[in-house]
Amino acid sequence: MKLTTILAASTALFAAATPLLAGSHSAPITEFRIGLLGGENESDRLANNECLIQRYEDLLGVPVKLFPAADYAGVIEGLLGGTLDYAELGSSGYAAVYLEDPDAVEPIATTIQTDGATGYHSVMVSRVDSGIETLDDMAGKHLGFADPNSTSGYLIPSVALPAEGYVIQDFFGETSFSGGHEQNVLAVMNGDVDAGVTWTSGVGEWEDGYTSGNLRKMVDKGLLDMNDLQLLWTSPIIPNGPLVLRSTLPQETKDLLIASMMSMPEDDPECFYNAQGGEYAGLVRVDEAFYATIIAARKAKIENNN
Repeated sequence: MKLTTILAASTALFAAATPLLAGSHSAPITEFRIGLLGGENESDRLANNECLIQRYEDLLGVPVKLFPAADYAGVIEGLLGGTLDYAELGSSGYAAVYLEDPDAVEPIATTIQTDGATGYHSVMVSRVDSGIETLDDMAGKHLGFADPNSTSGYLIPSVALPAEGYVIQDFFGETSFSGGHEQNVLAVMNGDVDAGVTWTSGVGEWEDGYTSGNLRKMVDKGLLDMNDLQLLWTSPIIPNGPLVLRSTLPQETKDLLIASMMSMPEDDPECFYNAQGGEYAGLVRVDEAFYATIIAARKAKIENNN
């Protein structure tokens, strides 16, 4: 599929002077509420997404508010409870919402990597001076996970590693949650854990923290020198997480937002870079079928109680 086709968006965007009128089955909105996942310090999350406020206020004609949650669960609960209208979720976070209420949100789009892929990777890293150079060196060691609702920071490693012969509770001496991706890498650097998992595009240069993901964001902020990290493990490709909208939003509102989202990579690349956390080729439309494997994996974890 050509990028120009993927990024095609309506040219009928306009800013309403009053709150958008609802369709026959939806109430008009008086504000637009954006949930921001935990895992990065709050001031950085607010700064990176501040550009969305003016963009969507101009589009919708209502106040736009950012809600940075302390963890992934905060955004998930906000979407399920109808107190948030929009968020970018990881695949596992979307699966959590879907399994609780498949009609709560609509997945709208996901990012395209600079190489054309619509997936990313979980990676395990250690300090380069720790003496831990391979995954096998982690036997009996302390592994840090990011968040229980993170795809790359928990779900995929907890499934993929045992499939490769590294049963979590048997192979590692200890595991813990650090509270988010940035915190998990900082825990590695501070020696609080021997290695940790985080998310990355896996595309581009190691020294840059790849093209996008948590490592890239930390390099951009001056929090991380990639020469201090050792790569121990890379997961199979994971579906990029979706941008989601509350299903009960008025259809007119959803149509405007979808068109604006899809056009952002071209008409405001700086905002797109900041909000997405790195370099991407653009966005492509997706639906729940794109996340079927992740939904199944999360359901299996729940049923197995691990």
